Amino acid sequence: MREIQAAEITKVVRDLCIDANCHLPGDVKEAITSCRGCEPFPIAQTVLGKIEENFQIADADNVPICQDTGLACVFLEIGQDVHIVGGLRDAVDEGVRQGYVEGFLRKSCVRDPFDRVNTGDNTPAMIYYEIVPGESLEITVAPKGFGSENMSAVRMLRPSDGVQGVKDFVLQTVK
Repeated sequence: MREIQAAEITKVVRDLCIDANCHLPGDVKEAITSCRGCEPFPIAQTVLGKIEENFQIADADNVPICQDTGLACVFLEIGQDVHIVGGLRDAVDEGVRQGYVEGFLRKSCVRDPFDRVNTGDNTPAMIYYEIVPGESLEITVAPKGFGSENMSAVRMLRPSDGVQGVKDFVLQTVK
């Protein structure tokens, strides 16, 4: 049985929060650059160019790529032969708190959607747990930006609505 101290998890989550907001993986950068070159619409080319400029500045200055540093979504793949010494949720939330404060990341989470009081440290994190075989612990942090929430919609469709029901809903929402 492998033991992992909760304080180690806190440090990893802290660093991942900062890194995920300040650095894009190489394949994502390449895809943006590549798409810009084959994009037929000038406005889309300009937008992709601004995104490219943003990630170049972020890399050079170690600053967030976007001002919307989002909700910290933390994915934990925990080996069934791992024992965590200390509180796991507390360790993750403390890592998020430290990462968002020390990384100067925008703290935009509210404690309740009705009173709209900001938590001030971007906690609590949204945590996804998966138990896997072995003695490893894999942590992934993926900030989920809130911009897409501004104009989103959800609807329950009946099975009889079929594909056309989905298409109609999407078109109605976009309009």
